[in-house]
Amino acid sequence: MFGFLKKVGKVNRLEKIAQELEMNMSNNYKDAAQENFREFEQTLDAMETAGEISGAQASAYRQKLSAYRQKLKNYTHKDQKVTWML
Repeated sequence: MFGFLKKVGKVNRLEKIAQELEMNMSNNYKDAAQENFREFEQTLDAMETAGEISGAQASAYRQKLSAYRQKLKNYTHKDQKVTWML
């Protein structure tokens, strides 16, 4: 009767990681955001390989992954200028 609830928890894992990623990006925690991105990608790959998510869900999360990849392209501390020495 409530078979649709089985999928909710599994996709919730990806949503939780995505929320952490967004939070870290908004707080300018660059290393943590990069780590969340890698975790998101690995979890998505694992869930897709195991057949835990449908093709439509995987496609939607792949699009989200692509958008994050673009946002995090040059998102490192190497680009950060030292302002405290001025």
